[in-house]
Amino acid sequence: MYKHGVRLVSYNIHKGIGGRDRLYRLERIVRVLEHEQPDILCLQEVDQGVRRSRFDDQPELLARHFGFAGKLFQLNHRLKSGGYGNLVLSRWPIVHHHQFSIRMGGKKNRGAQVAVLNTPGGPLRLVNWHLGLAEAERQWQVRQVLQDKRFSQWADTATLLVGDFNDWRNSLSRGVLGGGEFVQFTSPPSRFRTFPAWLPIGALDKAFGCARIRPERAHVVASRLARVASDHLPLVLDFEVAPRAQAADDKDTDWRDGKGKG
Repeated sequence: MYKHGVRLVSYNIHKGIGGRDRLYRLERIVRVLEHEQPDILCLQEVDQGVRRSRFDDQPELLARHFGFAGKLFQLNHRLKSGGYGNLVLSRWPIVHHHQFSIRMGGKKNRGAQVAVLNTPGGPLRLVNWHLGLAEAERQWQVRQVLQDKRFSQWADTATLLVGDFNDWRNSLSRGVLGGGEFVQFTSPPSRFRTFPAWLPIGALDKAFGCARIRPERAHVVASRLARVASDHLPLVLDFEVAPRAQAADDKDTDWRDGKGKG
């Protein structure tokens, strides 16, 4: 049996601007997140010093509000004033991190964060990213991260890949992420539609994990408030980190029903 449950929320907050009313209301994002009582937040499109969001330092405001031990912000896209990027907030300390620019050619700059968190269940290697709009771009971006020596040096650590994948056709699970090292926890995609928030048709926000991640439940938050707070809905993953020996015992088990595949 595992002893330490963790709740992670992955959420493209759209700079705190509502998807339909176009109003800047960061407090709506905070209320959505508070309701889920997360241990780890993996956020995308977080503004810092931008006019449209009242020049707020959103990473600092969110970190201060939740009071978590770990904070890691990555500024990816710069504007005339400030810019926006990815943010990880963790109830537990971040003991190691790398942040990657995964810009392909002349396309828009994108980013990926790799953070090792010291959770009660053991170390967790977490990837929070916001991938590109083109399929070839996304496949290239994932390879850039997974093949980097700064990522592979933590190869023995329990690993989660989460964020805005921008993968409408779920092609990454058949491509670069289809080799068997990672399991998709947001499958079938029809159960995990997150975009656009008011009438979701695309399962853009996803979660993949290695054999040592034991998911208990994955679901999309589709409350009335979540449907107006951003243009994406949040993705919630409840999981536990298994010891190495336990993960080996569970490798042929389907996490959805607890039955062996063979």
